[in-house]
Amino acid sequence: MTFEEIQNRAIAEWKNLCGETRILVGAATCGRSAGALSVLDAINEELTKHNIDAVVTQVGCIGLCYTEPIICIVKPQQPHIFYASVTPEIVPEIIEDYLLKGDPRPDLALGSVGNKNVKGIPNLFDLPMLKPQVRIVLRNCGFIDPTNINHYIANSGYSGLVKALKMSPEKVIEEVKESGLRGRGGAGFPTGMKWGFCRKAPGNEKYLVCNADEGDPGAFMDRSVLEGDPHGVLEGILIGAYAIGATKGYIYCRAEYPLALERLYTALSQMREYGILGNNILGTDFSFDIEIKEGAGAFVCGEETALIASIEGRRGIPRSRPPFPANSGIWGKPTNINNVETLANVSMILQRGATWFAGFGTENCRGTKTFSLAGKIKRTGLIEVPFGIPLRQVIYDIGGGITGDKRLKAVQTGGPSGGFIPPEFLETPVDYESLTKLGSIMGSGGMIVADEDNCIVDMARFFLTFTQSESCGKCVPCRVGTRQMLDILERICRGEGEEEDINKLQHLAETVRDSALCALGGTAPNPVLTSLRYFPNEYEAHIKEKRCPAKVCTELVYYYILPDKCEGCMLCLRNCPVEAIKGGKRMVHIIDQEKCIKCGTCLDFCPPRFNAVVKISGEHPVGLEEPIPVKK
Repeated sequence: MTFEEIQNRAIAEWKNLCGETRILVGAATCGRSAGALSVLDAINEELTKHNIDAVVTQVGCIGLCYTEPIICIVKPQQPHIFYASVTPEIVPEIIEDYLLKGDPRPDLALGSVGNKNVKGIPNLFDLPMLKPQVRIVLRNCGFIDPTNINHYIANSGYSGLVKALKMSPEKVIEEVKESGLRGRGGAGFPTGMKWGFCRKAPGNEKYLVCNADEGDPGAFMDRSVLEGDPHGVLEGILIGAYAIGATKGYIYCRAEYPLALERLYTALSQMREYGILGNNILGTDFSFDIEIKEGAGAFVCGEETALIASIEGRRGIPRSRPPFPANSGIWGKPTNINNVETLANVSMILQRGATWFAGFGTENCRGTKTFSLAGKIKRTGLIEVPFGIPLRQVIYDIGGGITGDKRLKAVQTGGPSGGFIPPEFLETPVDYESLTKLGSIMGSGGMIVADEDNCIVDMARFFLTFTQSESCGKCVPCRVGTRQMLDILERICRGEGEEEDINKLQHLAETVRDSALCALGGTAPNPVLTSLRYFPNEYEAHIKEKRCPAKVCTELVYYYILPDKCEGCMLCLRNCPVEAIKGGKRMVHIIDQEKCIKCGTCLDFCPPRFNAVVKISGEHPVGLEEPIPVKK
């Protein structure tokens, strides 16, 4: 079957589908965790109850994770109507009012997409979180069935591959070079140049690897793309393989991503059925196959030489370079490794052209970047924005600002290997070089927001705990240096820090950064270095005053009952899990600090009208030794 025949069949199926009533349910991992499958069951039950003929489809995440579960109802010749924060209880109301009575319920709708305006319902892409975005990688997520290859093909899918197969490999590489695409896995190395090295490497047996080993805390970009549009990535793999002359490909994806893996296995089976994978792809001389390697979840395997070792069945440990994988990778053969987002961009570059892609972003950073917004931000989710957008616009316009309208303390970019960026740098454009100047990194795209209630010293300790535990232990700077840094941070958080610890931390962090074998060790000190650089006052408070300004570090925090506000209601006493509170009815209570485990239960149960329990840090005030009667 020719691609034209495949495409015609896919378009015909898509047109027939568009002639039916459809209900799209956002059932990626984020939607499922919010209850999307229960909503799906309620929809099917309601359709059966009213004998309504509609096609119900599970789709990927549209990115508005803060308002999941999301469903979309599409009537023939009508716009897509999106509904957010849907529960099983509200489903009957939406189905009956819109599908039976024709009322789209603007009061419940989030937005609409289509040529026709619906009174009272805004355009979905005019919403604050979506309006500044440019969706290239995320173009299909939330709109097509990721388990149906025909949906992808009907929306221009694999046309980039067809175009590439009519070009010479060298021309394909040149097209990618002209686009300005840089690797989205963190390093930002020019993709076309990387392909060129592998293309020129001697040998007839070459490999291309898709790195889907996303392991950063707070990052979910690659997972969402694979769950919502796997063929967009697979098309990029085929184009890259053709360009470098690869004969086999691997997708290295952690086993903790079961839905992404399920989507990939389904997609590969469909590709083989259509002759888009295997021998003589689409009737050409190009033969290529893909194998999925399920990783065990080691963060270090995101580093390409450790990833190669894991694919070969060895322990995932980085090795020194050179030789680089482009010359000696899997089984000693030339190997090219790109991450999920990089390859998803490739398919669009070949479909739309290098000039089109280069029209987005900045001179040094072309195109767009996906980010996962997490932490103390109102609109958490997955976004895609052009390079060069100011950090302030991402946090406040797209993300909606800080939860509870509290004060922003820092933005941590680049995952556990990134750095803390304080509010005074919010006008910084988001690109590789600008973030590096501030001591942070782009990384794969994690962006975690901290507010005034976060302790920067504690956050640095948390991220270093992660990277230290994920160190493979091969090189001394990473194995020993990160452990020593962590010991110091833990002592500081306990209130046992000494003034010379700041200089020790600085020296250790710089040593590890400059001498570690791989990028895990080389970037692990970033949270420490940026916290020392931008938040020295927090270290001084912990060390000199034995105080945690954010009241986070447990051993520097006390719970205290204000004698003049306690009414002796006994709620705190009854609910204390360790019986650390003494007192009786209508008696001023006191907390035994020796018994107190600082769980905060007393604060939670104290009635707001009293506000008798306070959380303090620093020197504990001298209080009552025994309960006394409440003053009338």
